[in-house]
Amino acid sequence: MDLGAASTRIYAKRRGIVLDEPSAVMCDGRTGKVIGYGAEAAALGGGGRTCWPVRGGLPADTELARRMIRHFLRKVHWHPYSRPRVVMALPGDSTPIDRAALRDIAYEADARIVRLVPHPVAAALGAGLELSDCAGHMVIDIGRDNARIAVLSGESVVASGSVPYGGLAINRAIARFVEREHGLLLDDEEAESAKRRSTGMHPEVTVRARDPETGREHELVLPVQKIFEATAPSFESIARTAVETVERCPAELAADLGVRGAVVVGGGAMLRGLGRCLREALCMPVRRAERPLEAVALGLGRVVDELGLIGRLRGHR
Repeated sequence: MDLGAASTRIYAKRRGIVLDEPSAVMCDGRTGKVIGYGAEAAALGGGGRTCWPVRGGLPADTELARRMIRHFLRKVHWHPYSRPRVVMALPGDSTPIDRAALRDIAYEADARIVRLVPHPVAAALGAGLELSDCAGHMVIDIGRDNARIAVLSGESVVASGSVPYGGLAINRAIARFVEREHGLLLDDEEAESAKRRSTGMHPEVTVRARDPETGREHELVLPVQKIFEATAPSFESIARTAVETVERCPAELAADLGVRGAVVVGGGAMLRGLGRCLREALCMPVRRAERPLEAVALGLGRVVDELGLIGRLRGHR
């Protein structure tokens, strides 16, 4: 299970990814009662208050996260008494308390056995990297809340860094640009849409923004180049953190990275201009994973499918 701030994905042995839904819980605005989870919560729209109980790969609201995980597990394992074995990704900057909380919440959600795998290792495996040797590998994971950078040697994290510039911060940068240049308000849903559509081949994207004085909606055409310029400071901050992470590595691993380069995963990997920014700052090849959104879930799936990997990662239970 890849418990992400934006989406949760579940990989089942020999079946592949069987669930991919927003990590959202819809609560009744008056009573606070839960009225929907995941895709159902997103479909309800303005029918209540949307909560996002996961932040940075860890539960931010323990009770809602537990109920959401239980709902997803039961959706995949339809039998009400099913108690599956679960492998989950553990963020690299987590504390022993975080690890215990993540394990406990999975047990409370009816898991029978819980194994925790370092998030960068899962992302690297899902991106197709072979970690059986001691060569250096770099993974840059850009999620909803932050960007995480890690350098691996084998299945060990040698150096890591993070910066609070994920997909949400990039959305806000787009919204600030629209407000500054056009005096209109862009909600997060429209900013997310603009961000995703700017990765295509079209030079412009159309959004719906609201006049703060009249409340009327207006169609607004945004040049993709302007969106890139608005989000460039976030890219530059990610690139600086990546450079600082490489500088903390032993010289032989840094030399490996100069040849092997870095792989980018997560929703932010789709952003136009990010690869060029990283290549210029790092002076090394940078590629996007074939399935960047699903990389962590696929990596956890490799751990599930390959018994040898489970054995080598036993120390992360």
